[in-house]
Amino acid sequence: MTAQPPAHSRQRWLVPVLVVVLSLTVGGGLLARELYQRPEPKPADAAVVAPSTSVEPDDQPGPGKVQVTDDVAHHPQDEAVRPVIQGYFDSINNRNYDAWKTTVSVQRVQQKPSAEAWAKDFRSTKDGSILIERIEPAPHGSLRVLLAFNSTQSVEDAPANFKNGCIHWRLVLPMVFQNGGFKIDTVDSTSRTPESEAC
Repeated sequence: MTAQPPAHSRQRWLVPVLVVVLSLTVGGGLLARELYQRPEPKPADAAVVAPSTSVEPDDQPGPGKVQVTDDVAHHPQDEAVRPVIQGYFDSINNRNYDAWKTTVSVQRVQQKPSAEAWAKDFRSTKDGSILIERIEPAPHGSLRVLLAFNSTQSVEDAPANFKNGCIHWRLVLPMVFQNGGFKIDTVDSTSRTPESEAC
């Protein structure tokens, strides 16, 4: 007959073994969590803002730096679109026709082929508080960019249907891919009508 170890000695080994197994399981789980945890999302860019911006009347049109919503900041075309929009508004604010031509499509340049006529259209214009609200895909690899901005100008230079010295615009700019990058295209009759109000 073989001798059976007493049940009491088996229980004495069972508790330490369970403690070791449980400790290894918890430790392994914590290690796996650290190894496979998704990285923290990148911190928000300083140019990412909430959709609403307000500027005191004396400070209109507001800053000239293009801002974006969080949605736009995470859009795959943000880095292709934002510099073009910035260059477009900088060229208007600095009265630089040649710089403006680099931001728009060939068709849009053909609508304003003369630097003198272009300069006359924007002679008193100053744009600011520029916010890209959304970027959407459009047919043939083009984009539609919804943006808002404030524009100040002399009342004589304001649009004929809205004579005001400060106008808050909300509109859609079509963008096409030409010459290796996106360019602001002509606005066609199918585009959304720009919204405007006094600022």
